Amino acid sequence: MPCLDEADTLEKCIVKTQRALREHQITGEIIVADNGSHDGSQAIAERMGARVVKVAERGYGNALMAGIEAAQGQFITIGDADDSYDFSELPKFVARFREGFELVQGCRLPRGGGRIVSGAMPFLHRWLGNPLLTMLARSWFKTREVHDIYCGMRGFTKKLYLRLNLRCTGMEFATEMIIKACLYKAHITEVPITFHPDGRVSHPPHLRTFRDGWRTLWFFLIYSPRHTFLIPGGVLILLGLIGYGLALPGVSLGGITFEMQTLLFSSLFILSGYQSLQFALFTKTLAVSEGLLPEDPRVRRFLGLVNLEKALVAGLITLMAGVALLIVSVFQWKEAAFGRLNYNSTMRWLIPGSALCTLGFQTVLGSFFVGILGLRRR
Repeated sequence: MPCLDEADTLEKCIVKTQRALREHQITGEIIVADNGSHDGSQAIAERMGARVVKVAERGYGNALMAGIEAAQGQFITIGDADDSYDFSELPKFVARFREGFELVQGCRLPRGGGRIVSGAMPFLHRWLGNPLLTMLARSWFKTREVHDIYCGMRGFTKKLYLRLNLRCTGMEFATEMIIKACLYKAHITEVPITFHPDGRVSHPPHLRTFRDGWRTLWFFLIYSPRHTFLIPGGVLILLGLIGYGLALPGVSLGGITFEMQTLLFSSLFILSGYQSLQFALFTKTLAVSEGLLPEDPRVRRFLGLVNLEKALVAGLITLMAGVALLIVSVFQWKEAAFGRLNYNSTMRWLIPGSALCTLGFQTVLGSFFVGILGLRRR
């Protein structure tokens, strides 16, 4: 149980846990990971027979990680100490452990069989935040077994916890666990639970709706280079190529002529999209090397096909092609005795030339950077 000034409810949570362990003959320990309480929560926990682990670094994730690492059992269940989770439901999780599951996620939402007592969950959390973030997680990370990724009551094996190598120190710790468990193909299931109103009266909940919601969304973005960088980058490049196909020959459609302005915008789209694709590769490679994401066979195959030398050659060829187009534009200027130019004609060489030079230069630099990341990864 992570704990920060939970004197109002901590004893109730411990009593429910002790009763569940006793009545169902479950051998276990109760650990209270105290994150710097000033209301006597530590004394309550010790008096009730729980083991107190003092955690100096503030943060929900920090408290949980310290408590989990101190746990002696092979199966661990976590839950907040605000009496919103009913620890008498602990046997449901133990039963799933005995069936061989590595992660047992609680579900408070009716669509997953759970129940929310009136007044237990704020309107925005129940009808917007939680469903939206869960939908994103199910779509981006294939968390099909989970209907309530934000539920703080869950169980997992100590072995799985160590394999996941979790990093988040705040409220997004719970989301990181679900996402990484899915990415690492853990054996996951879900059990319905009842969610009760927060029993504390001395202070408001620690959860902050917009701050913690944004931090979860930010976590989704950095853990999914595909949706953050790859797909947007591909769309931008496609739009840019379509623009070039219309502007270079000066196509007119419905009274609209696509010329120099279209070329400029198209070059912007292509350069931005290419940069986004590079960031997808950089992020994925770094995340794998740091253990944030599991090894991706697709990235490994790509890096095997497109090594440093090939990327350098492609970048230099692109750079030289751009320089050649720029030289053509300079000769056009020379033919005009370095005077005024027909920009409608000259820009057809100058804009693509500049774009190709930039793409080539980016490719050369990017290939060196991926090579450095690859050294760390190997």
